[in-house]
Amino acid sequence: MACNSHFAAPAARPTPSATKRGVAVSVPPGGAALAAINANRAAARVPPGQNPTESRGAPWMLPQAGLAVFYGSPRAFTASGSPRAFTASGRPETPRLFHYFLPRLMAEGKRVLCLDGANRFDPLLLARLARQRGVAAAEYNQRIRVARAFTCFQLTELLVRAPRWLENFPADAIIVTALPDLYFDEDVREREAWVAFRRALEALCALTRSTLRDKPPGVAVFSDATSFQSPRRAMFAQLAAQAAQVWRFALDDATGALRLLNENSAPRAAERILPR
Repeated sequence: MACNSHFAAPAARPTPSATKRGVAVSVPPGGAALAAINANRAAARVPPGQNPTESRGAPWMLPQAGLAVFYGSPRAFTASGSPRAFTASGRPETPRLFHYFLPRLMAEGKRVLCLDGANRFDPLLLARLARQRGVAAAEYNQRIRVARAFTCFQLTELLVRAPRWLENFPADAIIVTALPDLYFDEDVREREAWVAFRRALEALCALTRSTLRDKPPGVAVFSDATSFQSPRRAMFAQLAAQAAQVWRFALDDATGALRLLNENSAPRAAERILPR
């Protein structure tokens, strides 16, 4: 299954050299943006039968408008690619999870623009999701445009250029991966990384206010930022501060089920298990 790319990038992707942990960790304290996030770590789970609409937004659905941030470090998928079964390899897989939000959008006839800084767009997985729903993979492909970035500077440029692409491809949803993860690369100087990140954040917020259509597209960021040990993790706090919704992926060690916790609704975090 082919995908369309709007941005030419180098063949090799520099891997951020900041140290990563294998298990998800919370963003370190510091700043008002983190207060609400850290306060929800001990939030109680929703009792069986509780109405999930009490949360701000529906789990496992991308926002119809505004900015939503999805983060966490669920362990790696098994060879089958099932989102319900994980190995203990410790490899973060948050950027790959956006695929499981796509079938609902496709069923609603929505268009999606994916700015993939994590280089995780998987046409084979998307084709499998289409077949499971009795839909031709080509039909999904017609509604998705993908642009890849391999450095933080390229991801910034993708976000800046996105309004121009929306003129020709009026997407209903925009997915961004590896923001701010790519900006943690220690080969990039501190000041340059921050300048590029702030420019990217401005462009991201502008997308949520786009007036190209009657309604601006919903924007969703999938990030592994909290699995890094880097002083630049403060970027994630700034990103979260701009979001209308913040969701955290969590793996239940007892059942192996992947859960999605709403961190905007303390003290009762909304919870949903990944649908089959």
